[in-house]
Amino acid sequence: MNDNDLVPKKIKITDPQLGLEKAMSWCAYQERCQQEVRDKLYDWGLWPEAVENIISELITQNFVNEERFAKAFAGGKFRIKKWGRVKIKGELRKRKISDYCIRKGMLEIPDEDYLLTLKKVLEGYAAKLKEKHPLRRRYRLITYAQSRGFEQELIRDVLRQIMED
Repeated sequence: MNDNDLVPKKIKITDPQLGLEKAMSWCAYQERCQQEVRDKLYDWGLWPEAVENIISELITQNFVNEERFAKAFAGGKFRIKKWGRVKIKGELRKRKISDYCIRKGMLEIPDEDYLLTLKKVLEGYAAKLKEKHPLRRRYRLITYAQSRGFEQELIRDVLRQIMED
């Protein structure tokens, strides 16, 4: 057994019809955006014209829907991973989702839940934080919440509330 036996073989597809069928199956498994599908089709070895035809067919048959993807992505990342809006928007932009679809996706995050989640994230991290110096502690809390994708002004407001309680 050599090193090449451990590396999975890359699927090579030359038939556009087979590519479409595999892409339908792949998209039915979970929500995908156009860019993810495009990248996967190129990985499979399909040429540009076939890739674009397959994507347009997937859109026509509603296997790929950018707005639906943005809503599922934003809602899921917020509820499960506790990401803030900044991070979610950035990830959607990286996936080349339109601003319209990003706005629709952001509507999946209710303001009250957002503030409550930010408060829980800050309180959870504060409980684990060993830093005793108040300014350094505050700085660490702010940078942590920002790294999770929350807005700086909102972080400061919620921190003020936490400190008053």
